[in-house]
Amino acid sequence: MVHASTPETILHLENVWKIYHMGEVEVPALRGVSVDIKKGDFVAIIGQSGSGKSTMMNLMGCLDIPSRGKISLRGQDISKLGESDLSSLRGKTIGFIFQQYNLIQSMTAVENVLLPLDFLEYDELAAAKRARELLTTVGLSDKMNYRPTQLSGGQQQRVSIARSLACNPDIILADEPTGALDSSTGKDLLDMLTRLWKEGKTIIMVTHDLNLATYARTTIQLKDGEITKITQNSEVKQ
Repeated sequence: MVHASTPETILHLENVWKIYHMGEVEVPALRGVSVDIKKGDFVAIIGQSGSGKSTMMNLMGCLDIPSRGKISLRGQDISKLGESDLSSLRGKTIGFIFQQYNLIQSMTAVENVLLPLDFLEYDELAAAKRARELLTTVGLSDKMNYRPTQLSGGQQQRVSIARSLACNPDIILADEPTGALDSSTGKDLLDMLTRLWKEGKTIIMVTHDLNLATYARTTIQLKDGEITKITQNSEVKQ
């Protein structure tokens, strides 16, 4: 896929602070972060433990709002939206892939993929068809009625990817997506993310693994809650 030369900004952070209160003490997890995520980019956010990566991911994913500063998703200031409108915008725009999969153990693979569609009140028949198609796409056509305990770690992460794609979001937000996988399965997952990026998805991946960052086109480095460097990778792994 050929990406536009001047892509639009899909996610905008402007002087964003996130401060946690530990009793009387204020602990800033992010300090004045400003960055634009362009539609169709593959972004890796890297940094050591405690650098602010998880906080930044929660804010980018609209799972939290900043203490100060502004975050705009598709041009809408998230701090000005009510919880219902924010949930709807998040559900339609962002798909999440978590390190620990976050699957519901009592549900089958297809039921887990159906969850976001149920939340956004999709037509039942259309939703069931989409869930089956997505599980087939990630190579699990024969495991649709398996529960997470009956699946390997790699298979569970594939269910997680299918679920993240259920509402056809613009952005896929992956938090340490290979953290619980062996290296071969992890590479398969990165190849899948790369394919989704080439198909036009915006990928934001949070990782401490510098090798994973070589898959991304843009790398944002965090240290002590601040962006220390943003680099463009001209030789993305294919």
